[in-house]
Amino acid sequence: MARRCELTGKGVMVGNNVSHANNKTKRRFRPNLVNVTLISDSLNKRIAMRISAAALRTVEHRGGLDKFLVKAKDVELSERMLRLKREVVAAHQDTAAQQDSAAS
Repeated sequence: MARRCELTGKGVMVGNNVSHANNKTKRRFRPNLVNVTLISDSLNKRIAMRISAAALRTVEHRGGLDKFLVKAKDVELSERMLRLKREVVAAHQDTAAQQDSAAS
């Protein structure tokens, strides 16, 4: 399983530990990944995923998983999240069409 956030694409970075004597040794900066289950309001289902803690805060800030996915760039999302984004956008379009027909 790759150490990569499914929503933001944040992955492992490399750098150096630098001692007081200025000795440099390689190290890895791993993202803080957490297993969470988020609810999609438009699809009425729960989605389990492995995302970074920062992404979880961003999802909550934007108002939920659906709003996050609609606003997210396609390049950052995993294949699974891209499919979910397409489903969410299609569901939004269906509800918009039903509201337009009901208003007429």
